[in-house]
Amino acid sequence: MLETIHFQYFLGALVSLLVITNPPSKIPLFVSLTQGMSEERCRQQANWAGIYAAVIMLVSLVGGNVLLAFFGISYGAMRIAGGLVVAAIGYQMLFGGTTPNKAPIVRRDKDDYAFFPIAMPGIAGPGTIAVVIGFSTEIAELTDYVDIVIAFAWTAAAICCTALVNWSVMRYSDIITRRLGPSGTLVLGKLMGFLLICIGVQFVGSGIRTFMAGS
Repeated sequence: MLETIHFQYFLGALVSLLVITNPPSKIPLFVSLTQGMSEERCRQQANWAGIYAAVIMLVSLVGGNVLLAFFGISYGAMRIAGGLVVAAIGYQMLFGGTTPNKAPIVRRDKDDYAFFPIAMPGIAGPGTIAVVIGFSTEIAELTDYVDIVIAFAWTAAAICCTALVNWSVMRYSDIITRRLGPSGTLVLGKLMGFLLICIGVQFVGSGIRTFMAGS
């Protein structure tokens, strides 16, 4: 039973992060920025973007609680705020056609886009960081030290898997683009938006319960 509870952190974080990062939405950004690069150079860009994104999310997971404590922000407040942000992003994806971590337009006047804008904010943008910190606040509320360590490990594993999926999508972006087509990518984005709204509402509900328990 305990192992099942721990695995829920992995499954919950993996689903949430895959939805918020929306790997297929990174295909147009990656293809446009790496246009004209050699195959080897494109592979390097995908490799480093995946690594940078994983590091950003892991730092947010470990340092999120420290940052909240420094500013005196409660876990409930962070969870509610993060849930509202995530739900708003999901609403935009569902009805407005925008992507969760939309990167700014960047001039193609350099040959390295792995960190900015692909990894951040493309993959690990504000929405992604809010989700990661939201999970870190849930883990911090566990009472047993062993449970905390295991939950952090499972969540870190989910982060690594998310970065791996995004890397795979970028690495094989040409093939995926031909398979999905514009319509397939649009439909997938709408589905991700709906799931994101559900995740945001869940975060808000959890934050309200934390507030009520602390009052």
